[in-house]
Amino acid sequence: MLVAALHAVEFGYHDLPCLQDASVEIQSGEFVVVTGPNGAAKSTLLKLMLGLVEPWKGSVFLSPKNEEGKSLRVGYVSQQIAAFNSGFPSTILEFVRSGRYTSGSWLRKLNAEDDRLTETALRQVGMWDVRKRKIGELSGGQKQRICIARALAQEPDLLVLDEPTTGMDQNSRFEFYELMHHQVRVHQRTVVMVTHSLAEVAPYLDRIIELERKEDGGWKCCTTTSCSGHFVLVG
Repeated sequence: MLVAALHAVEFGYHDLPCLQDASVEIQSGEFVVVTGPNGAAKSTLLKLMLGLVEPWKGSVFLSPKNEEGKSLRVGYVSQQIAAFNSGFPSTILEFVRSGRYTSGSWLRKLNAEDDRLTETALRQVGMWDVRKRKIGELSGGQKQRICIARALAQEPDLLVLDEPTTGMDQNSRFEFYELMHHQVRVHQRTVVMVTHSLAEVAPYLDRIIELERKEDGGWKCCTTTSCSGHFVLVG
């Protein structure tokens, strides 16, 4: 099933395009990585895919339904999300539990199933034992973990992560790759992730979308399947 796609998309900031004639397809049940040098429009590609920014040209598709015919649930962890205010008053547990409200009305009362999924998500990222700590007490890497836990607690069909292993040591990164591989293979989720650590994560992947420098100084998109177009450096 086609989950998301870009077709002949062009987009940029101010008057300068950073992405031109780009076409990408993401199928359900894939673990896909977007990689490339700084400035190669990786984060922009994710934002376009999710409809967070509108393309100048071309079309973007994000499926409204999952394979069961229900509304597609999307979990998104942006590159800057772990840098939120250190004075944020919530505990870790409260923050991750709040992700469960995306499954229903903000007015509904959370139940035992919500608590179970919250605990599972926190255990998966190794933060259950410190669940009562305030977010302001956490390191950048720990904040990244709880943002990932909040996304997992939503039970997403599509999980989109922009450099999620920032601040993690090598062992933690490999544990994270195993976790994402488990989400895809066992829970049939689709994972799209931006990373610079391609050699580490490659054994777990179904596909790589790699942005490489062209001879004329721009960027090209290389993949084993349906991705085409070229990218140019902003600024």
